[in-house]
Amino acid sequence: MQAQLREQCANTIRLLAADMVQFANSGHPGAPMGLADITLALWTEFLRYNPDQPDWVNRDRFVLSAGHASALLYAMLHLAGYDLPKEELKRFRQWDSRTPGHPEFRLTDGVECTTGPLGAGFSNGVGMALAAKMHAARFNDQDFPLITANIYVLCSDGDLQEGVSAESAALAGHLGLGNLIAIYDSNQITIAGDARLAMSENVGQRFEAYGWHVQYCNGHDHDQIVQAVEAARAEGGKPSLIIAKTTIGKGSPNKQGTSDIHGSPLGDEELAATREALGWEHSERFHVPEEVRAVFANRKVENIEEYEHWQELFSQWQSAHPEKAKIWNQHWEPPYGEDQLLEELIPAVADKVDATRSLSGLVIQQAAKLLPGLVGGSADLEPSTKTLIKNAQSIVPASLDSQVLPDPSFSGRNIHFGIREHAMGSIVNGISLFGGFQVFGSTFLVFSDYMRPSLRLAALSGISSIFVFTHDSYAVGEDGPTHQPIEHAWALRLIPELEVWRPSDALETAAAWAYVLGRDHVFTPAAILLTRQKTAVLERMEDFDPRDMLRGAYIVQDFSYELDEQAAHTLKNPDCPGLVLISTGSEGGATQQLRLELQQLGIPTRHVSMPCIEAMEYEDPSFQDYLFPADSLVVSIEAGSEGPWRKYADYLLGYSDFGASAPEKELRKQFGFEPEQLRDTLIEWLKEDGVI
Repeated sequence: MQAQLREQCANTIRLLAADMVQFANSGHPGAPMGLADITLALWTEFLRYNPDQPDWVNRDRFVLSAGHASALLYAMLHLAGYDLPKEELKRFRQWDSRTPGHPEFRLTDGVECTTGPLGAGFSNGVGMALAAKMHAARFNDQDFPLITANIYVLCSDGDLQEGVSAESAALAGHLGLGNLIAIYDSNQITIAGDARLAMSENVGQRFEAYGWHVQYCNGHDHDQIVQAVEAARAEGGKPSLIIAKTTIGKGSPNKQGTSDIHGSPLGDEELAATREALGWEHSERFHVPEEVRAVFANRKVENIEEYEHWQELFSQWQSAHPEKAKIWNQHWEPPYGEDQLLEELIPAVADKVDATRSLSGLVIQQAAKLLPGLVGGSADLEPSTKTLIKNAQSIVPASLDSQVLPDPSFSGRNIHFGIREHAMGSIVNGISLFGGFQVFGSTFLVFSDYMRPSLRLAALSGISSIFVFTHDSYAVGEDGPTHQPIEHAWALRLIPELEVWRPSDALETAAAWAYVLGRDHVFTPAAILLTRQKTAVLERMEDFDPRDMLRGAYIVQDFSYELDEQAAHTLKNPDCPGLVLISTGSEGGATQQLRLELQQLGIPTRHVSMPCIEAMEYEDPSFQDYLFPADSLVVSIEAGSEGPWRKYADYLLGYSDFGASAPEKELRKQFGFEPEQLRDTLIEWLKEDGVI
């Protein structure tokens, strides 16, 4: 491409972004204008994509970690030929548009992940690069290089200041993810002004210490950009960071290089001055010269040829390796629905009494035999979370001493995230976003605090990440209040579209895993909350159908009116129970004993186990009416915060302090969770309210 045409292409990107922000009177024009030269080089000379098949498995991924610069990505998708017409550019940041303020996965073709919270996209990119390496280790050979995707991440000062990027960068360097190329937009401007107000470290040296390949370039010099990317692509054993010196808002004669252009429209006067300064001869907004369209149209043709070549290669590979092709299909289209998976998983734990974390470990082993795409790990806690997939390799760098971990390979299934919960959540999301794996990460429930951004983004993005949280209540015991999650179950349940399971015993643990791994829920993340201590087995009714657990709530034991007539009370109604007790998790055993004692006192009582509120709420409202009749009083029993239970219950038996350091049995007594204590408290409340 001639230099003059290249400059015209870059200026087209700059002005499309500036026009979007000006038209909306909202947004961030500075970063897109400063990054136009870098993005042009990537999209026209390196990035492999097919706008007509945006989900092509072996496409390169372009991650705009600095999601506030979304106008840049929308300009590129429009120019590259994705389904994003000019009308959508004009609806930037407007209701029901495909050009929201920050990029949203699934909303807009070509957007690889939801970005905006700084550092998250960078860490998603680490997960994507790891997923690509794992697929390549499983399916590539010398004749059939099926997965060769590179991950390109554009990141900012803010991305690299956020702690999550430091955690994930350290792991990426440790694993030697040579297919990850991050370009750092070093424009030294943040919202508050000069980045040096809060940032003085040598970023390059920091990343070199992480084990990255680091280069420097002028982010407005095409030849330097291309040379740096080529060198990064050639570096196969390390992830690459290209530190590109840029000018924010380049082209704006009065605002470039200042914080004034970071998050505000240029204004009509400055936008006109910018067009003049850039030598732009077209007065209409959102104009794309035909010669610029031709550049991107030609690139699209080249990429479609690349796609078609890959499709032919894939077809030949399927014929040459039918057994591997079968496994490939099982990765990308998991073979079991939730009902069938439940039947397969129950035998792994049937009749076993243990902590639900241990029962979950048994279920994971069985699920791993059925689902070759099931992978996962923990934040250095798999001995406690019981999430290690046995008889499977760990993913470790090839440089690690083979005497420590034999036969290191990306073909492993166990991921050692290190003590990096924040990064673990975002990397798990990145693996999910790449596709082809059912992936989980695990830690103690109290440390979900470190992961809340990634949990929320998983739910917002509609991806199938699985988060396993153990040590789910004050029963952690001696470790004390710093490790005892009290509000955490509800903190997770309050995240929209996150399915939270808190199983009571072996059967419910199998149901939780069957549900989250079933094909019906591939666009929904899930959290599974598990106990440290052993739990009682629920004694269910004779006609119990295990599939009822998949509805999120079901009747464990129902009420009876075959009672001593002298025990008559005002709750009696032959059409419904007087009381309905809701239990979750470890409180199931105490609740079933409490039901028996209430029945003996003449109070017809139903026990409903509710391992997943979200699954229950997917059901028809008549299902809830059946479980909780209008004439019944409902009682919630859970070892955690009570408040949100008011949506379902009239009486709340819970705990809302921070816990204490003591043996679990002592805490249960002190906090009032012995069955007789629950009974006495509830009876007292009923008497105070004049119910009995």
